[in-house]
Amino acid sequence: MSGESQTSDTVLLVRPASFGFHAEAAQSNLFAKESEGGHVAALALAEFEELRRRLEEAGVRCLVLDDEPEPARPDAVFPNNMVSFHRDGTIIWYPMATAARRLERRPEEIEALLRGSGFAIGRVVDLSAHEGEQRFLEGTGSLVLDRPNRKAYATLGPRTDPAVIAAFDEATGFSTMVFAAADRAGKPIYHTNVLVSLGSRYAILCDEAVAPADREALIGAIEDSGRTIIHVGFEQMEHFACNALELVSSDGRPLIALSELALASFTPGQRRQLEGFGELVAVAIPTIEAVGGGSVRCMIADVHLPKK
Repeated sequence: MSGESQTSDTVLLVRPASFGFHAEAAQSNLFAKESEGGHVAALALAEFEELRRRLEEAGVRCLVLDDEPEPARPDAVFPNNMVSFHRDGTIIWYPMATAARRLERRPEEIEALLRGSGFAIGRVVDLSAHEGEQRFLEGTGSLVLDRPNRKAYATLGPRTDPAVIAAFDEATGFSTMVFAAADRAGKPIYHTNVLVSLGSRYAILCDEAVAPADREALIGAIEDSGRTIIHVGFEQMEHFACNALELVSSDGRPLIALSELALASFTPGQRRQLEGFGELVAVAIPTIEAVGGGSVRCMIADVHLPKK
């Protein structure tokens, strides 16, 4: 055990300025669907503001970076894919699969926001050069981190490359367990955080999606970490049941942030089980989920940096 907490009381959010359907990203994200209606950007902005409000009401500190209308960054509302923050003062910038998403990396502005908010940055690891070799690793979308145990979990796919995982492990001292997973149609799942979530004492896992050859080892590794697994099926995964994030309030209460769509997919027994691990903070984000193909966990970059 590293002594690092799994949870944080501070998050980075990006207020969207040009949210919309990203056709190139949707080629590997089968959750994203082009919208036939208008006002998508305005609806997404309202959903973002509701998430921010609910998190702050629950006692989470929200650092907000405003996106800019130009150049267009249709997925900027999902900052967890470009960056992660670590207890030893490390910031990691990740290689992104599409050109539009690479524009989301704004190191100077984000690092200035963090320093201005009282956080210490000791080291910056930039993995983005892997983009030149068409190798990608999209942050805590690709990597589900078990921070106290210095372990990570990753399902390989178009946005998650083993060579970049090795570079991440070397830079951080983490050990990443790689496994295969696919959706009902047999296509690789685009991000690991769609099928597994790790809290301090629980995990939500769609083990149906995990390749049979890898399933027993993955379940065993999660159980060996002392976590209780809440098993969900394909339909629940498709409603973003696994795309949840445990946080902690400023006064130390465990919180679990997720969407209303995700929460509604749990059985009554599963919901009671989840409530046993933390206060549920559920927010309706239907536009962001349908058009962007990501849910609440994707919208949150949890800040684990030390204070100055």
